[in-house]
Amino acid sequence: MAYVITSPCKNEMASECVEVCPVDCIKEGEVMFYIDPDVCIDCGACQTVCPAEAIYIEDEVPVEESEYIQLNRKFFEKIDI
Repeated sequence: MAYVITSPCKNEMASECVEVCPVDCIKEGEVMFYIDPDVCIDCGACQTVCPAEAIYIEDEVPVEESEYIQLNRKFFEKIDI
């Protein structure tokens, strides 16, 4: 189970999450950051430092933010890591 970055990150893009990620699974997009679900080790470090409170464990993403589960996955399908 991976963590997911949701809409509060849009245009906020505070980079604390990137800095604390021990596996470098968070990448910058045009308007927000994204977590690679295949690399995330579920440590929760990103969630604890996010000032926008935009990061959730996948099973706890609010219903109104559920589209971000797929948006995070699709972001990594488009880039070459």
